[in-house]
Amino acid sequence: MGTKIIISHDVDHIKPFEHKRDLILPKFIVRNFIEYVIGNISTLELKNRFKSIIENKWQNIEELMRFDRENEVVSTFFLAVNNGKGLSYSLEDAEFWIKRILGKGFNVGVHGIGYENLNSINREHKIFRSLSGLKKFGIRMHYLRVSKDILKFLNKAGYLFDSSLFRMSNPYKVGKIWEFPLHVMDSYVFYDGSRWQNRNLKQAIETTKRTLERTLNKDIQYFTILFHDRYFSDAYMTWKDWYIWVIKYLKDNGFRFTDYHQAIKEMKLH
Repeated sequence: MGTKIIISHDVDHIKPFEHKRDLILPKFIVRNFIEYVIGNISTLELKNRFKSIIENKWQNIEELMRFDRENEVVSTFFLAVNNGKGLSYSLEDAEFWIKRILGKGFNVGVHGIGYENLNSINREHKIFRSLSGLKKFGIRMHYLRVSKDILKFLNKAGYLFDSSLFRMSNPYKVGKIWEFPLHVMDSYVFYDGSRWQNRNLKQAIETTKRTLERTLNKDIQYFTILFHDRYFSDAYMTWKDWYIWVIKYLKDNGFRFTDYHQAIKEMKLH
């Protein structure tokens, strides 16, 4: 069959001003000045990052959907219906984008906040089902946070799949839920054991190529990539260029794209 690629996008922020009650904005300002001083981001990127605050826009969902559609990538966007750990957008904003993304022909899933108890997981599933109108959908935990009972809880809540475990393996089934391990995440590519971005575009590309080579050697059938929509912007030119390179590289090397739902259908046939 050959390795197929699943592309997904986590939506962590909608607007900077949704963070009036936390420290995200001051931390954002300090972080970007530090990364600029140590030479990891350009003057233009710094200006565009502060411009995004003035424009009150920290999502690039439309732009990313346009790019994915042009490249025939049916990606999945994970949106939250709860707040926690730096994620603060409203249910109204979540509902707007869930319906907007579905209307454009893309997939949506839950960006899970609760992970330690069944009640919070059930609540998020119920809210997302109501907002989206979907009966079957998957989840990825915010910051990939999981508990030892996470798959048991997600099973009971009725999720079709999860993609929160970062490991180099094929998808597998636990009870009724499919686990799609995550193989490449943008932040892991650019932050090599550091609090600050410490890889440039060339280094990020080489790191990604090595990961893909390991994938082929391990006969991974479905390779999953996470790129946050926020970084598809000239404010994060290195990250945006990396994602554009990833899609082109995969297409040029004969990889085919799929999504979680189609992958599950295919695995059921084997």
